[in-house]
Amino acid sequence: MVYTISQTVKQGKLNQADLENLLEKRGFMNRFFHSLFKIISKPWHIYPVGVLFGLGFDTASEVALIAISVGIGVSTSIPLYYILILPLLFTCGMVTVDTADGVTMRVAYGWAFLNPIRKIYYNLTATVISVLVAWAIGTVELLQVLSTELKFSGFFWSWLNSLDFEIMGFGIIAIFAVSWAVSFSYWRYKKI
Repeated sequence: MVYTISQTVKQGKLNQADLENLLEKRGFMNRFFHSLFKIISKPWHIYPVGVLFGLGFDTASEVALIAISVGIGVSTSIPLYYILILPLLFTCGMVTVDTADGVTMRVAYGWAFLNPIRKIYYNLTATVISVLVAWAIGTVELLQVLSTELKFSGFFWSWLNSLDFEIMGFGIIAIFAVSWAVSFSYWRYKKI
């Protein structure tokens, strides 16, 4: 849908109000839960939603439970407050990474949303990159499972099984950062 909107904008058939209206009507969540989005009208309204999300996101509590069970099961000489440092460090790391992500995306979206045409091209680019990355990661995961279960061997399968997803994650971040930098440079150079 974003592609067809971009083609319509290229032809000059949409003004900014029509463009905003079309962009608001797209997406699964927008189609069925549009009335719920009207409840959040100020930035502070999102805070309770974040709290509810955090309560449902029990990864830190799982890490704490695993750490406590390991500490109690393996050695009783480790003080409990040493064990509870693990979930605290996990939470601090997660907050740091999520904050960096939020600031980066705020800058990128802030730049893109200044101009409706930028918004369309940025959404189209981000969507295409996201789909390609998802397909690539899914394909690697599927092939790794197949090679393990069916006991494939050879250079390709050895290389595939040795791929490090942490490095791939950094590569994905770099792809999004480079795509934003290229978009910014292109729009600045062309003075669109």
